[in-house]
Amino acid sequence: MFLENQIYLASRSPRRRELLRQVGVRFNLLMMRETLGRTIDIDEQSFENEAPTDYIYRITQYKANESWKRLLQRRLPVLPVLVADTIVTIDGTILGKPRDKMHATDMLKTLSGRSHQVLTAIGVGIGDNIQVKLSTSTVRFREITEREIRRYLENNNILDKAGAYAIQGMAAAFIAEISGSYSGIMGLPLYETIQLLEETGIQVV
Repeated sequence: MFLENQIYLASRSPRRRELLRQVGVRFNLLMMRETLGRTIDIDEQSFENEAPTDYIYRITQYKANESWKRLLQRRLPVLPVLVADTIVTIDGTILGKPRDKMHATDMLKTLSGRSHQVLTAIGVGIGDNIQVKLSTSTVRFREITEREIRRYLENNNILDKAGAYAIQGMAAAFIAEISGSYSGIMGLPLYETIQLLEETGIQVV
């Protein structure tokens, strides 16, 4: 068991913080910043013909490796590092975070009236030992009108949301059915997260 049963969370997502607090996990934020305080950008472009599952495993492993390097550079106490990544896929195509509102509009039109998959991978790492688990959920949107899309985008910041929506926000009105993990769709599947943490020596339940 680690010092004070704590971990590092390497994520800027307030939703992930809320979910960890919900299940009583104690964490310190590990922000990936350079010495001058600038955020380090991770290249999240997929490779040509890369399968969504291969992509999300690769990005999650990379985030875990980079987070561990930052921990060592700062000579912080050694604790497990938790990272996560979420993507939306439809017909095998990855819908990442929209570039702008026009791109977000196209994404929501694509999702309208159809089912898509939400993949969230979580990784827990200590040094080179990085364990990754994947949660896959299916979400079905009802038909949504252009007016609804326009109103939604006018009232919500979606540029940091995979697929241009958040299930816990106004977009819940678009969702006809879900199958899988609600917390996974939010960005941190709690079942898999607790499994990984306990396997690493962090007592949660």
